[in-house]
Amino acid sequence: MNSMDKALQTQLQNIQTRTGKTLEQLYEIIRKSGLSKHGEIRDMLKKELGMGHGDANTLVHVFMRSAGEGAAQAGGTSIEEAINEIYAEPKAALRPIHEKLMAEITKFGLFEIAPKKGYISLRRKKQFAMIGPATKTRVEVGLNMKGVAATPRLIEMPPGKMCQYKVNLSDSKEVDKELISWIKQAYDSAG
Repeated sequence: MNSMDKALQTQLQNIQTRTGKTLEQLYEIIRKSGLSKHGEIRDMLKKELGMGHGDANTLVHVFMRSAGEGAAQAGGTSIEEAINEIYAEPKAALRPIHEKLMAEITKFGLFEIAPKKGYISLRRKKQFAMIGPATKTRVEVGLNMKGVAATPRLIEMPPGKMCQYKVNLSDSKEVDKELISWIKQAYDSAG
């Protein structure tokens, strides 16, 4: 099981603990609602069960896949399919950097993984990081956090960008304590 699968399993277990309902009971609530659109189901779960946005969004994705609805109707591809697409040739050699990052980030706790075109967004109440290949030889980690002094490695971005900082990685060995501490700071400030 890769780090993405582990993160999803952990989030699903936590959803069950927080709601006091099994996945099958949650799926039954979705089926009985009569709703079929991803956003409508997500909003219903938030309203009826008091679920957070990330948990409700993840549950809808998993439900639609398990119900055979397919990722396209769930509003996009599955996380694993998106990762495979992002790190397809000629960027496949960058995948170990991504996997090492995700293995460390999943240790922090719950968060939502939202696949985008060319990268993934990591969210709690708000986005705390973006990870994706910037070029064929470099992964870019975008971070949202305040009050951190920029360094030659932690590059401050101009106002109005999707992230306040970025770190460029060309080798999985660069996923070190310093980088993980910055990501953890961004994670903590997001929620």
